[in-house]
Amino acid sequence: MDIIKVDAIDSTNSFLRDMNREKQLTKPVCVVAKGQLKGKGRMGTIWKSNPGENLTCSVFMPINEINIADQFYMSMTVSLAVYDTLNTFMVPKLSIKWPNDILSDRSKICGILIENIVNNGSLFGAIIGVGLNINQQSFDNLPQAGSLKQILGKSFDLNEVLSILLKKLEYRISLLNTANFKCLKEEYESVLFRKNKPSTFLDIKGDAFVGIIKNITSSGKLQVLLEDEAIQSFDLKEVKLLY
Repeated sequence: MDIIKVDAIDSTNSFLRDMNREKQLTKPVCVVAKGQLKGKGRMGTIWKSNPGENLTCSVFMPINEINIADQFYMSMTVSLAVYDTLNTFMVPKLSIKWPNDILSDRSKICGILIENIVNNGSLFGAIIGVGLNINQQSFDNLPQAGSLKQILGKSFDLNEVLSILLKKLEYRISLLNTANFKCLKEEYESVLFRKNKPSTFLDIKGDAFVGIIKNITSSGKLQVLLEDEAIQSFDLKEVKLLY
């Protein structure tokens, strides 16, 4: 895989998106930045990271024409690739907080932003942004954030982590096809944060309610068992799972 290293840019996702627009990429490419001036989080949020202490990268990966209706399987695949990477370093109590935050116990150590590239109703590529907290030790005004150094008490080589992450991504995406969807979904659900445990949520109005995460739909909606024994499906804009 080609790896492009830069000191500081606005956003690695934006960089790769512009590159793809100009060159129409067909092979995997990774862009790694020491610092991002406008790092992107999900739903328009900002990803904050101390320069040189964490892994901030984006990867273009070609995909073998997955139907757009199945695009959440890409999110599951990437989440599990990051999960696999952190398992390699023996990070304890790992889980995936729906849809694709990676936690150690209750500390968020990785955020993922995926921008799918669509043509004629099919996905043929994806730009995968990964922000992985590695050696940073303090996170101002981010009480849920954590890092590998905080959790494991030692520093890590960013290049080593990147190398393992890219191998896990390539392997997982090589398995991304309809024949493997059932196993992929089951594996993702098996490591979901708070699955089968009473949890507190906020609805779209900001009102709190209690429910139990049971599973997800193929389109990525969260299925929650409510107090009246009914199961309701929520998309990302409709509900927030509290820690």
